[in-house]
Parts: sequence; structure tokens; C-alpha cells
Amino acid sequence: MTRNYIGRFAPSPTGPLHAGSLVAALASWLDARAHGGAWLVRIEDVDTPRCVPGADRLILQQLAAGGLVSDGPVLWQSQRGPAYQQALDTLIARQHAYPCACSRKDIAAAQTNAHKARHGELVYPGTCRPENGGLRGRAARAWRFFIPSAQAPVHWHDRRLGAQQQDVAHDVGDFVLQRADGLWAYQLAVVVDDAAQGVTHVVRGADLADNTPRQMLLQRALGLPTPTYLHTPLVLAADGHKLSKQTGAAALDLSEPLAALNRAAQVLDLPSATGGVAEALATWTTQWASVWALA
Repeated sequence: MTRNYIGRFAPSPTGPLHAGSLVAALASWLDARAHGGAWLVRIEDVDTPRCVPGADRLILQQLAAGGLVSDGPVLWQSQRGPAYQQALDTLIARQHAYPCACSRKDIAAAQTNAHKARHGELVYPGTCRPENGGLRGRAARAWRFFIPSAQAPVHWHDRRLGAQQQDVAHDVGDFVLQRADGLWAYQLAVVVDDAAQGVTHVVRGADLADNTPRQMLLQRALGLPTPTYLHTPLVLAADGHKLSKQTGAAALDLSEPLAALNRAAQVLDLPSATGGVAEALATWTTQWASVWALA
């Protein structure tokens, strides 16, 4: 058992849960139960233009239908602006953040072979860095995290993927903390909220593993602890790409909760279970450690 284990599931309410979402929810719930810890739900609605009205409540209903209920109050990121502002102020005071005047068009125009598109996103070339002249009279649009050019690659260990590393300065560049529209960036919000909720273990889909080094840099800059990470297998669509709401993934059908849970369990290399939902969850909890080593 891990003392004081706190895990979390943090869906974005851009629509109802789909099959891939349930895999992540089930994995994080089972890991918490296998460790004898707590499992929390956080609604990551910081990107308000993409959120669908009522989707947050629907997601909570879907989770409850599968027997997955938060052990504490549900947290909504849209209510956490002051905490994110405080974190940004701290980063600015410590010279870990600077204002940026660049638009996406500006960034695209400044691309070189060394700063090419990565995962569909443009690597920021450092145009507004203080040593490059800063804003140079232009109005600030966003705030970025300052990654020292000499920053060594970030190394971490994932419970499933093993040893990982990323040169964030080269592969990502100084990333956004607060967007040009005033909304808070995911990377800052998730780091602040994981710390505020005391999260010790993050269990989430493998598509989010790429975010881990950026979040670790923020954790270090803010003096916050780094959780243990486990990135689970993804549910793939027929074309081989990740199943997602953005690509039209069907809403999760929980009219037969055990059937949906069994499909999610299969992705996690757990055997099918019979009986009721509670019995299935209890069975998988006892099997979890033999499939996914506890850490």
C-alpha cells in the first residue's frame, strides 16, 4: 500500500465520455483502490470555448453509472482563476515567465529547420525572449514559460513506458501559460491543481505522456512535488488513430455498464468479469497489482 495515495481523473467537458475516456477513468480508479488510496474527479473546463454546456454533469453521471464516484468534492478548473494567476505571478517574480506578442502567423513565419512543426504545433522560436529584445514595443498577447537554453533534457520514469526523456527547449520551446484570449493554458492549470489536490499518482492515456516534461519543469519552477506517472494504452479508431471527441468518437453507451467496463478492462489486460458492477470492480482491484506493478 502507498500511504496518502491520491489519484485523479480529469476529463474535459467537450462532450460525453467515449470508450477511450472510460479506459483512463477505470485505470486511475483501480490504481487508487489497489493502493488503498483516494480517487478524485476534476473537470478540466479551463478552455471554455470548447466546453459543451451540461457535458460536465453528463460525464459525472456516466462515471457514476460505472461505479466510479469521486472520493472528494469535484473540482472545476473554471473556478480556479485566482490560483492560476498566483502561480503566474510567482513564475514572473522568479523570472520563469515573460510576455509574448507573437501571433500564430508570426511564429509560422519565423520557423526554421530547427523550429519545425511538432505534433501539429509550432515550436516557439523565442522571438520575445528578454535576450532577444522582448516585446520591442509591441503589445503583449500571452505569457510564456522561460526555458533556459542550457536546460538539460528532462528525464522521468513512467510505470508502463519506462525511462523517458525530452529536450523541451528544442522540441517544444517556451510554452504558453496564459493565452492571448486571457484563458489559462492546460499545462499551468493541471500542475497547479494536481498540487492543490495533493495528487501523488497520475494515471492517464498515453497521448498525454508528451505533456509530462513540461509539467515537470513547471513543478520545479513553482517548488511543487512531482507525481508518479502511469500512461495507459489508448483505444484506437478504425483508421489507427486515437479515439477522441475531436475525431467524432461515439458517446459512451452505459445502458449496460458492466459490458462497457469489460471492454475498458480488456484494453488494460484485465479479464472479463461477471456479476454486477461492484463485484467486477472489486475483482479487478485485486488483479491490478499483478498486471500493473504498484509504485
